Amino acid sequence: MDAAPSPLPLLPARAESRVWVALSGGLDSTALLHRLARDASHRRHGLAAIHVHHGLQLDADAWAAHCSALCAALDVPLQVRHVQVDTTRGEGTEAAARRARQQVFASVMDAGDILATAHHRQDQAETFLLRALRASGPDGLASMRPWRAFGPGWQWRPLLETPREALLAYADRFALEWIEDPSNAHTDFDRNFLRHEILPLLRQRWPHADAAFARSAVLSAETLELLEPLDGQLLAAAATADPAALNVAPLRAAGPAQRARALRRWIDALRLPPLPAEGVARIEAHLLEARADAQAEFAWQDAIVRRWRGLLHAERQRLALPVHWQTPWDGMAPILLPDGGTLSLEGGRHGFGTPLRLTARQGGERIALPGRSHRHALKDVLQSLGIPPWERRQLPLAWQGDRLWAAGDVALSAECDAWLRAQGARLVWRRG
Repeated sequence: MDAAPSPLPLLPARAESRVWVALSGGLDSTALLHRLARDASHRRHGLAAIHVHHGLQLDADAWAAHCSALCAALDVPLQVRHVQVDTTRGEGTEAAARRARQQVFASVMDAGDILATAHHRQDQAETFLLRALRASGPDGLASMRPWRAFGPGWQWRPLLETPREALLAYADRFALEWIEDPSNAHTDFDRNFLRHEILPLLRQRWPHADAAFARSAVLSAETLELLEPLDGQLLAAAATADPAALNVAPLRAAGPAQRARALRRWIDALRLPPLPAEGVARIEAHLLEARADAQAEFAWQDAIVRRWRGLLHAERQRLALPVHWQTPWDGMAPILLPDGGTLSLEGGRHGFGTPLRLTARQGGERIALPGRSHRHALKDVLQSLGIPPWERRQLPLAWQGDRLWAAGDVALSAECDAWLRAQGARLVWRRG
């Protein structure tokens, strides 16, 4: 009889935390779930699995059923979440599906929870090569880390130093069954092209290519650890009260390499898509060097960085209100705006009585402010309040007849201000 197999080695876990296993049903995640399910400490602190049903494959229902059967056999709770993959943001199906999965994973986690994913050494080698082909610096070449902050907790990659052959051997030893995703064979995807065409050729000449690339990723991460304190100092010098805005002057005073790292770190902290190399170059050439009164910008995927009044602003791209949009609103319940934002009346239990008319800005509006004897151009008021131009395009205007009553919650007419004070109420505009 064969000796009992050694379990898959895992990079150290953080104790006293519930672990969620991202379970696709493929070899890697199946082996990881089985391995963790054999560990009493993980079961004691809470072990669960989550499967995301994208609906992108004809067999998606069968995959979910397979994951359910596997978890039932292992006595591990499973959540199956259905998502619709939004492919309208110009990021490709792979990236859109990954973003949808990450949103689901973060949504099920509580503070301090751990999401365990089955990335292994070959995945690390592929990621390193992809980043190198995109001319990444140490921050990109560091590739995947064993631990990173994720959602309200952490992402853990316990198999990052494990070769895929070890996963196959483990699965064979325990007679595990798994799903083969047919899309993994499509070499029109960059990662699959590397996996099926390039890396096998490299291994013929350099058998330890995977380990070498993975080691280079570790060395890049170590280099990055030395640079991160300096980058943190630059971000602290450029910081404003708004985490999504940085002062341009300290950035311009830094060197280009440090500036590029700091910008990428800032974008990552805002949970925006990774800033591409083209984006760093465009920010250098067009935003940092723009005139103080310029409105230069760079957009990628669904994110955008703008320069305005000596600051860089970064956020998800937002829709402007349709020019001809208008609707009545009685204030009894929050109203959903066309761009996904809301306008609500808090504390006004009976609404406005006579409904207001909500519209988008057309230009040329004037408003009678509290304590003023005449009306002011709304454009001038918004400029004096420091409302950025892109937010002005989202600003809902509330009218009483032909009088501008309020511009969102940022500019209130004298009549609006007096009415709200009398009611003990307030307007609240939440951007989309």
